[in-house]
Amino acid sequence: MNTTDNKENNIEIKTETLPAKKVSDSETHQLHVVIHPDINGFGRLFGGRLLEWIDEVAGATARRHCGRDATTVAIDNLYFKSGAYLNDIIVLIGKVTHVGHTSMEVRVDTYREEQDGTRHPINRAYFVMVSMGEDGHPTEVPPLILDPDDPAEQMEWESAKKRRELRLLRRREGF
Repeated sequence: MNTTDNKENNIEIKTETLPAKKVSDSETHQLHVVIHPDINGFGRLFGGRLLEWIDEVAGATARRHCGRDATTVAIDNLYFKSGAYLNDIIVLIGKVTHVGHTSMEVRVDTYREEQDGTRHPINRAYFVMVSMGEDGHPTEVPPLILDPDDPAEQMEWESAKKRRELRLLRRREGF
């Protein structure tokens, strides 16, 4: 194992050679049934409750990829397309779309599922997760293997690079 210093944040990052993983290796699915404590005053699913579920899926997906605990650093995009109501089945699907040295971008799609299995999109969110070592410091993540026959995986990777550049620009601007 090697170590490198991140002088900007005064953090030592441990590095090691990790085996690469495919997007499908860490794909995570979670289901919820909307119950009364999940409902707001308008009879719809609380946005905050949905955000909690999405964060859990992003964390589990990141952990499955890196094999360690991971923490949320940023929520890059969170757009609510439609609502959910009492007794609706909510399906959340997370997958890693990009990896850096210690961070991963995780996309979580949320759907409302009908009794016949038809799914209606509710939300898509992109989370930046950082792999955390036992010492509480960021640690290296495995490389991501993209399926050369899956243009969607390639597109997500390229889009993730653009989102990263925008995040860095916002950070330089003080946001």
